[in-house]
Amino acid sequence: QLQLVESGGGLVQPGGSLRLSCVGSGVTLDYYYIGWFRQAPGKEREGISCISRGGGETTYADSVKGRFTISRDKAKNTVYLQMNNLPPEDTAVYYCAASTRWYCSFVPHEYDFWGQGTQVTVSS
Repeated sequence: QLQLVESGGGLVQPGGSLRLSCVGSGVTLDYYYIGWFRQAPGKEREGISCISRGGGETTYADSVKGRFTISRDKAKNTVYLQMNNLPPEDTAVYYCAASTRWYCSFVPHEYDFWGQGTQVTVSS
């Protein structure tokens, strides 16, 4: 059974950067498309980035395109989300999720495994 654990969240000033990590255990992440989602208070969960099994395909929501970069480290069984130039509107709980499907998706119910989330707060 795959387990996912996110880390790297925290408090950052507007314009700052954070790198989130999603570590898999129990099963190699190579078998899964990995997505990053976020959920702000009172809002629906939003898909923001996805990476294919081999890492050759990446997809970004318009809200983060050009600021966020998703990547994989096969040896560490980890997927990263580098977040730059953060405005307060990026404040949310960030989740990684794994899908057994063969395409990138921003639809939460198309993901089979979820981490517990990590809080990102952008504030001065």
